[in-house]
Amino acid sequence: MGQTAAVSAIVWIAVASLAAWCWLLLCQGFFWRTDVRLPPRRSPGDWPPVCVVVPARDEAAVLPASLPSLLAQDYPGRAEIVLVDDGSTDGTGELARELARRHGGLPLTVDSPGEPPAGWTGKLWAVRHGIGLARARDPEYLLLTDADIAHAPDSLRELVAAARTGGFDVVSQMARLRVESLWERLVVPAFVYFFAQLYPFRRIGRRGSRTAAAAGGCVLLRADTAGRAGIPDAIRHAVIDDVALARAVRHAGGHVWLGLAERVDSVRPYPRLHDLWRMVSRSAYAQLRHSPPLLLGTVAGLALVYLVPPAAVVAGAVAGSAATLAAGALAWAVMTGTYLPMLRYYRQPPWLAPLLPFTAFLYLLMTVDSAVQHYRGRGAAWKGRTYARPDVRPEEG
Repeated sequence: MGQTAAVSAIVWIAVASLAAWCWLLLCQGFFWRTDVRLPPRRSPGDWPPVCVVVPARDEAAVLPASLPSLLAQDYPGRAEIVLVDDGSTDGTGELARELARRHGGLPLTVDSPGEPPAGWTGKLWAVRHGIGLARARDPEYLLLTDADIAHAPDSLRELVAAARTGGFDVVSQMARLRVESLWERLVVPAFVYFFAQLYPFRRIGRRGSRTAAAAGGCVLLRADTAGRAGIPDAIRHAVIDDVALARAVRHAGGHVWLGLAERVDSVRPYPRLHDLWRMVSRSAYAQLRHSPPLLLGTVAGLALVYLVPPAAVVAGAVAGSAATLAAGALAWAVMTGTYLPMLRYYRQPPWLAPLLPFTAFLYLLMTVDSAVQHYRGRGAAWKGRTYARPDVRPEEG
């Protein structure tokens, strides 16, 4: 009797997982599709002035692969670059000047804001300084892009054309991250897949939608909208600054668009699991608003959605329960099928798709580790700074 009850419980858990996947497949904004690219656009009659703001802290290793692509932008209007050297110790600022002298192209200004005051994340303090310098040039648009992002020569032109044509206040592209090492192949496509699951791109672009997000590596922002939304002051404490920026714009009545990039790429390597673990865990608990109930719910949800299907297949085979095995196998098949488009986008082999439960388990551990680090007072650490509490007081580490 007890064994029968246990098998029955496993069947119902497997069915619940399958039901969750059916809902995700059909009712979560078709998050699994990867065809949300720059919307239809046409060249404007007059090309507005643009200022590119690049916050950079200890980025000498990646600048030679990224900054020349910005300098070489083929933009018909007036455009210039402001690189904010955020307290680098590796010669980032001087290297940027040398690259500009060597490659020419768009005008480059390099400046430094000094250390951020209490209540500011270092990156957003650098962005604030860069926007302040940019406003003196009176741009219509600001392109906020990270120092590890390489742009195709027509990237700025296409972004502005899309913003003008669609009437968008924010046009953001999720840069294609590097996928070369084994761990990058396992973890990186899943990172974008999970992000799209949380913030379905199709919903973000709809007027009146409550879903808002951006990808911090490539954000074209109307300058007057930034002022109206109080950016970056209104989000000065945000560790996940791109999502916070999009929400601030949405709350100010702005129209946001986010999609996958075609020729905007991150050149930053994450060759080891440790590197990827730090990237995810530094902000995972902040994503959950440092809430223990949300953490418990997330762990339970990840387990139900991603871990139960393969476990049900094994349990069904061992216990001889055809219903358990069938429900688990169907849920695993739906999971695998929804992951395949992202693997194709990243030009990865399809045999990685059934391994998504393993990757999800890694993300579960990273999320728990993010919470553990938070309660140990270490918080979100990045580039030598630690943001230990939700009010985010920067400390040098």
